[in-house]
Amino acid sequence: MSERIDRTQVVQTISHVNLHYPEATDGPAAALLLEAAGLVRTQELALPQGGTFYRFTANVHAINRPDNIVYLSPLPAATAALINAARDGLRYGARDEHPAVAAYRAAQASDPEHNFHVGFLFDSLDYLEERFEAFKALEASDPRFAGRLKFLVNRALPGDAAIDARLDISPLYRGVTRYTHGRYGVQAFCETDMIVDGPLGEGLVLEFDYVFPGHDDHIMAVSEKTR
Repeated sequence: MSERIDRTQVVQTISHVNLHYPEATDGPAAALLLEAAGLVRTQELALPQGGTFYRFTANVHAINRPDNIVYLSPLPAATAALINAARDGLRYGARDEHPAVAAYRAAQASDPEHNFHVGFLFDSLDYLEERFEAFKALEASDPRFAGRLKFLVNRALPGDAAIDARLDISPLYRGVTRYTHGRYGVQAFCETDMIVDGPLGEGLVLEFDYVFPGHDDHIMAVSEKTR
C-alpha cells in the first residue's frame, strides 16, 4: 500500500449542485433566474421525458472547469410522487392541514437559511447589488415571475465605520435592521418556487454573499448568534 497522501497537497472544491424546477414549463424562466444570479449558461439539452437539462457555471473565466457547476433539470417523477404523497399525508393546503406545515413555513419565513439553500459569493458588493436589483426587475417586468420571488437581506453587524458608511448609501442595505450571523459581510436572499426543494417541494432560497476584505474573522469563517 502506498504512503498516505498529504492532504495539504490536494485541492478539493465543490464540483456541482443539482437543482430542479417543478414543471417542464418552468424551465426557461428558472434558467433565466439563474442567469440573473450571475451564472453563465453553457449547455441546454432537451430531455426525452420533457423539459430541458441546463448546465451553468459560476466561473466566467473558465466555463469548462469541472467545478463551480450548477445543473438544472425537471423534478424527477419519482421525487414528485413522493412529495405529493407527503403532502397528502399532511393534508397540505386543507383546512385541517397538519400544524407541522405551518410551523415549518414560519421557521423558513423567519430565517431563509433554515432549510437547504444555495449561496453564491461575490467579490464585488456593487455586483451583488446589481444582481439583486435584476431579480426585482424580473418580478416587476416579466409575468412569469409575478408573485414567485420573495426577498430578504441581512446587513453586516454594525461597528466598523467604513462598512457602516458604505451600507448607509447602499440601495439594498440602507435602513436595514436585520443583521448577519457573523461579522464583516452581507447577505441577500431570494426565495422562489421556480426551483423546488425540501420535504414538501416548496421554494428554494438563492443566497448572495459578500465579505469585506481585510478581516480574518468574517462571516464565512466565524459564525455568531446575532438574532
